Amino acid sequence: MEEIFICRCEEVTRKELEEAIRDGAVTMNELKRWTRAGMGLCQGKTCAKAVMAMLAEKTGKPLSEIQPATYRNPVRPMPIGCMTKGDQDDDARS
Repeated sequence: MEEIFICRCEEVTRKELEEAIRDGAVTMNELKRWTRAGMGLCQGKTCAKAVMAMLAEKTGKPLSEIQPATYRNPVRPMPIGCMTKGDQDDDARS
């Protein structure tokens, strides 16, 4: 049987997610911790909806009751300027 990757960044397959749900994962945070789905470069932007739909289907809960996974702050402090548009020094020179 062909493997179907749900989370491409972390190479998490549908089978792995189904096994985690069968083993007792009932929230997105548990699935994220147990399988790493949503922890890759895209931070779940690509796979979160598919994982949430699968969790709803396998647990019998309505999709509206499935809460998205939580996200943590960056590991290292970052200057706020790195998140703004453009370089302030360039604006000052103009």
